[in-house]
Formats: sequence, structure tokens, C-alpha cells
Amino acid sequence: MTFTTWWRGDRLPELAPLPAFSAGLSTDTQLIARITCQSTQMVARRCEAGDRPYLAFIGDTPVAYGWVATRAGGIAELQFKFELPARNGYLYDFLTLPEWRGRGIYPHFLQAIIHQEQDIDRFWIGYVPGNDASGRGISKAGFHEVSDFVIRQGRIAGLTLFETSERASANADLFQLPIIAST
Repeated sequence: MTFTTWWRGDRLPELAPLPAFSAGLSTDTQLIARITCQSTQMVARRCEAGDRPYLAFIGDTPVAYGWVATRAGGIAELQFKFELPARNGYLYDFLTLPEWRGRGIYPHFLQAIIHQEQDIDRFWIGYVPGNDASGRGISKAGFHEVSDFVIRQGRIAGLTLFETSERASANADLFQLPIIAST
């Protein structure tokens, strides 16, 4: 899983206009549950844990969702959890609904969250190998690739850092994982 970051003060690329686009924090548990295909209880548990649900719209139609965690993050498929330092945010569980893909919604959505989450200085988001569309959208939004998980026997063994930088070091500190390789 490749991890990327955007830090307050980094440049945000200008995106082509997306007419009628809006995005924001949502408190509509029923709508969130419906478009995420999760139970209202799961949505409530995430919110109680401090995670914040965001929805993106074209006009009045919900077209994408995603979550911002500020206390802790995790990747259930890899049985991995981590704590988030103050002023860090982990972006996770993003999805553009199938009929709305290919329109540039994802990078607009990520930038909208960055603009709205002024108390977060460092944003982190990952994407799985082979999900090139997600990687492109994250990159277009202005995020910078810093690491990849090293997976051995189905578990995270450490990190490969893509560079020697403050961002890469902060990523290693965030996950509290050994550095297996640096490129």
C-alpha cells in the first residue's frame, strides 16, 4: 500500500472547474449509511471514535464519500492500527459512486477537505497496488508519495521510503514501523 501526504503550506494544484460540485462534513447518519452501504451503528461508532464523514455532491446528488480520522487510523485488511499525533489527519475509506467516476471528483473532494480541515497540518492517505485511478486522483489533488508497506506473510513488516526527507521520516514515525528499504 502506497502512502502519500500533503502538509499545510504545500502547493495545491489548480484543478479544472467542476460545475455544481460541493463537499463537506455530514451529520446525516441515514444518508451516510445508505451511500456507504454500512449500518447506521457502524457510522455512529466511527463518529464516536472521532472520525468525521465527508460527502461530495454534484448539485443535490451525493456522488462520493470519505472519512477523516484525527485520533487513530487503521487498515483492517492488514490488522494494523496506529495513533495519530496532534494536527495530523488520516483520510480513509473514500469512494466515488460508480456512475460518477472519471469526472475528476476525487481530487476536488480531497482538496475541499484540506480547505475545510484547518486544524490539520499533515494529511495522510494510502492506496492499494493496482488502484491506479485512486493514485492518480490523490496525486492530482497535490499529495506526494512517501512510502510503501513491505508485506511479508500477509502482515506489515516495515516500510520502504521513497525518499530521504522530513515527510518520509514523519511517515515512519507515524506508523512506528522499521524502515526495510529506502529508494
